[in-house]
Amino acid sequence: MIVGNGAVAEGAGAIIDAADFVVRFNLSRNTARSGRRTDAVAVCNTGRPATEMLDGPEWRDSAPVRAACEIWSVRDPEKFASLRPQLAVSHPELDDFCDDRTEDFARFAAENGKRHRVIPALVHAAADAALAPHAPGAYVVPSSGLVTLFQVLTEPEFAGAEVVMAGFSHEGWDGHPFAAERRLVASLAAAGRIRLMDASSPSLFPPSLSPSQGA
Repeated sequence: MIVGNGAVAEGAGAIIDAADFVVRFNLSRNTARSGRRTDAVAVCNTGRPATEMLDGPEWRDSAPVRAACEIWSVRDPEKFASLRPQLAVSHPELDDFCDDRTEDFARFAAENGKRHRVIPALVHAAADAALAPHAPGAYVVPSSGLVTLFQVLTEPEFAGAEVVMAGFSHEGWDGHPFAAERRLVASLAAAGRIRLMDASSPSLFPPSLSPSQGA
């Protein structure tokens, strides 16, 4: 289960908690409805989100982080360092976007008996390549949710697993190509590579089907 921070259906928590492995994101703000099980917390390990999590007690002391056995840093440090010069020209307001806190997350994980892994730049590149046919337009980077999805789909550890996404609205910061991500995720579901949990009921179905038609 890959659980975003968006809306989930009432009753979805029990299904999510029954999964073999649950990944949540950053501050995991929807755990009241989306269950309690957390095996990994995927984090934005650069810029303001990283600082917000690391420098305050809310993230460190949250139930999902305490429960997780792994912390996943979504942003490869070398990849984001390479973005800094071009962003200085195209998006000067993102002057701290590439500030790297990966080692701080690694230290936190080690101090708390958790595994730390960095999602490699090759996974980020695979997400970029998969977005290209879906008319993403100009964007800064794919969302953490999409990069994490591609990590799960390409990681041998999860080979053969049924991958379910819940809590994703594909809306938010305009630096992510959310409309294209929605189309890409729909195409992956239609091809049978993932399943989606409906936000209005805890059914699992491809987006081409209505909830009443879904499996």
